[in-house]
Amino acid sequence: MSASNKKTPDAVGGQTGGETTHFGFRTVKEADKASLVKGVFNSVADQYDIMNDVMSVGVHRVWKNSLINTVNPRPGMALLDVAGGTGDIAFRFLDAAPKTSVTVCDINAEMLRVGETRAEKKGYADRCSFICGDAMKLPFPDRSMDAYTIAFGIRNVTRIEEALTEAYRVLRPGARFHCLEFSPAVVPVLQDAYDNYSFKVIPAMGQMVAQDRDSYQYLVESIRKFPKPEKFDAMIKAAGFSRTGWRSMSAGVVAIHSGTRI
Repeated sequence: MSASNKKTPDAVGGQTGGETTHFGFRTVKEADKASLVKGVFNSVADQYDIMNDVMSVGVHRVWKNSLINTVNPRPGMALLDVAGGTGDIAFRFLDAAPKTSVTVCDINAEMLRVGETRAEKKGYADRCSFICGDAMKLPFPDRSMDAYTIAFGIRNVTRIEEALTEAYRVLRPGARFHCLEFSPAVVPVLQDAYDNYSFKVIPAMGQMVAQDRDSYQYLVESIRKFPKPEKFDAMIKAAGFSRTGWRSMSAGVVAIHSGTRI
């Protein structure tokens, strides 16, 4: 969700004034978007992970494992996982290497509640902390993190540029930023089938599994508003990152973007 002459990127947080942004296909005031996004995730928090399995037929697990492989966890690493409230990325990271730790930062308290409960059940409470915070104004010191991940979260942010700047700020020199996100750049031969599945099947699944059609209608619309990989890569560079790049998966349905703080 890139900027326009109306200041319409995609982060989580409010801003005073008359600027507008998009909430799915709707145009809303920037100051209103955070509460609208919170409403979506408050509604689906308890069914979020189940719906991920249903919507992707389990393939989201492959995408997330690929993200962790890209991060390459090593003993002693401290990961910041943003917008990862339910712990799906955090727990994979902790499984991948001993003596690692994760700070999960999410703006949504309901998602964090689900993640904390899961962490206790899995025995990760001593290696994983959950902090309520805004991607555009992270509550962490400069140069304090060894790696940063955000999976399927940055498109929900009101001003993406600010979230990327904050990611750069909290990373130590040499540390890497990693973003797993849906892409609007699906291979053309699959576009019609993908659109039909997205707009007709996924909202119906949301109603059936989570009793919430509207939230999943928003989620599929938000994918179409997110920048194509080339444009998002340029935004990552503009935030100061070097050695940026991306890898598309599943015929362009998702991409993993990375960049290094030098």
